[in-house]
Amino acid sequence: MKDEVLMQKSHRIGYDHALRNCGVKIVLAETRKELEKAINDKTAMMWFFNGNNFVGEVRDEEFVEIAQKHGIPSFNDCAADVPPVENLWKHTDMGFDLVCFSGGKGLRGPQSAGLLIGKKKYIDAARLHAPPRGNTVGRGMKVNKEEILGMLATVEAYLSNDHEKEWKLWENQIQLIHDAAASVPGVKAEIHVPDVANHVPSLRISFDPDKTKMTPDELRQKLREGHPSIETVGGEDSVGITTWMMQPGQERIVARRIREILEAG
Repeated sequence: MKDEVLMQKSHRIGYDHALRNCGVKIVLAETRKELEKAINDKTAMMWFFNGNNFVGEVRDEEFVEIAQKHGIPSFNDCAADVPPVENLWKHTDMGFDLVCFSGGKGLRGPQSAGLLIGKKKYIDAARLHAPPRGNTVGRGMKVNKEEILGMLATVEAYLSNDHEKEWKLWENQIQLIHDAAASVPGVKAEIHVPDVANHVPSLRISFDPDKTKMTPDELRQKLREGHPSIETVGGEDSVGITTWMMQPGQERIVARRIREILEAG
């Protein structure tokens, strides 16, 4: 039985235990030449992490081309890559045999469900590991009937959204928070949109150490301990904020709290 999964070194992430749980051996490569050299009669699949599309040496279209050239099934993990909505069909149109999306995140559906999209023969194979079969590797990740129907409702609702209107809302929300933070001396606020994964208007807040004693960790902790508790992302150098999971109006609460904390210094 084929038991090797080939991926780029730069696409190695903590979640690849889902592959290893199936008993496969992960084979790593960096360049196109190395990928093609690593393909053999034990290669079961070539796996791609879309969030690192701009990190690896081999981009998505070339990766698919290599897989098709050698007759190897290809899988693209697009967990956090909606929006934009067209990603739901972009990667299968590109040639990937299987593509998966989280049910939560941008789709805002059941967190423990998701979408597996692609060729019927591979979807049918995946279904062999789902209920009512209880002696499979998928048993520990069982998705119940209510979540499956919730996922169907999620996709129908998401496809009917006014995506341009939704994007404009996010831009306005993040601009409000940006203006509140940037109004405080010594605070730098930068709006950006990640190229892939969580592709939404986002805010990065950092500090001029010569003008303020506040640090990103201190701001993050005060936001977390306040009422309501506000969670942020980012690292040691900045505090990151997105609004796409907020209800309209909640951005005003966030903007007010950030300004209050920063002004109190």
